[in-house]
Amino acid sequence: MNTEAPQPTNPGRCHVTVIGAGIVGITCAYDLRKEGHDVTVLDREPPGQGCSFGNAGLLARSSFMPVGGPGTLLAVPGYLLDPLGPLAIRWSYLPRMLPWLLRYIRSCAADNVHAAAAALQVLTDPTVDEFEKLAAEIGRSDLVQVSDYLYVFESQKAFGKMDAEIRFREAKGTKVERLVGDQIHVLEPDLADRYRYAYQILDHGFTYDPEGLVKALAEAFVRAGGEIRQCEVRDVEIGPDGPTGVVTDQGTLAVEKLVVAAGAFSGPFAERVGAPVPLDTERGYHVTLPDPGVRVSRPIMSGEGHFLVTPMAMGLRIAGTVEFAGVHAPPNYARARVLLTHGRRMFPGLNTDDHTEWMGRRPTLPDSLPVIGHAPKFANVVLAFGHQHVGLTCAPRTAKIVSDLIGGRTPNIDLSPYRADRF
Repeated sequence: MNTEAPQPTNPGRCHVTVIGAGIVGITCAYDLRKEGHDVTVLDREPPGQGCSFGNAGLLARSSFMPVGGPGTLLAVPGYLLDPLGPLAIRWSYLPRMLPWLLRYIRSCAADNVHAAAAALQVLTDPTVDEFEKLAAEIGRSDLVQVSDYLYVFESQKAFGKMDAEIRFREAKGTKVERLVGDQIHVLEPDLADRYRYAYQILDHGFTYDPEGLVKALAEAFVRAGGEIRQCEVRDVEIGPDGPTGVVTDQGTLAVEKLVVAAGAFSGPFAERVGAPVPLDTERGYHVTLPDPGVRVSRPIMSGEGHFLVTPMAMGLRIAGTVEFAGVHAPPNYARARVLLTHGRRMFPGLNTDDHTEWMGRRPTLPDSLPVIGHAPKFANVVLAFGHQHVGLTCAPRTAKIVSDLIGGRTPNIDLSPYRADRF
């Protein structure tokens, strides 16, 4: 098995500093190094932490629908009143998030939703093929599994309400089978009998170990000559033509070109380079069950509960929920334990002993689109953050765009939907 990353070949290289060692930052760094650039990644955590550690692992090729929409707005009051619901807001935080919330409401208009979906699909659609190639390239094909996934429902009413969105996805090329009753339980025998309706979403995939995938890419990046420094980035020094250095807790490092890919922590860096954006965080939770006592062979999404169950190397992961409380508030692990309640309902034989709990910060902009592109004022800065629920999914295509921009090439897609100054 070949475990050697391809060596860089571009003689016209430059030095690129990447802030962020999550899946987006590391994938960008790996791609840039393959192109021949000298690349240094900076992060206060080791590679693969945060949401890159705790996500549900789904390579969500068809998840190009924005988080917001007319139907979502109507459902919000019910979500907030339900203690087991998928959404929570810490009310003390509400005044601070009002400007973001007003922009979010405007983005929920149908025309805006359809435009955002088209832009997101550009990033999500190639994910399975790209991750298969990446995993093979670094000698870790075992980390990526091609599969379908199930979107299961207890009630015919909820199943029917989802049909318009499913048909929209089908019109965009997603392949879907509609299953009823025993057709579902032939695929997943341990699923509770109450789930009688399902959409089987084809041509997807998942990773058994999200953290392991990032670490494997990071190791391949280092083998190819890249550098990772674990340090806290505190500031960006700005000269007349853009950033000249980054200030860290270990000193100041000179900058030639800069990529900001720090997820939910990207906002202050973007503002420092003249690109303020309304970035907030949808805090998500997961529980991982090391000995679940049930068999699950593919990712399964609950249509009513809005959570995802994924089989992983370390056990069964149940992930989901949205909490608005800002970047710095401590976790509320009662939100994680809600997922245990949902898990027991989905799998009657579920063993929750010795489970672990986690909270992460999804970087989210009001229109559900990331920021990808040059900073409006400085040609030596590329921004790549704000991928909300699909950072893992969008990482390979984002990396290709970043490599094009750093290399002075014009990407073969329209970047205007991802502009930092669109708000």
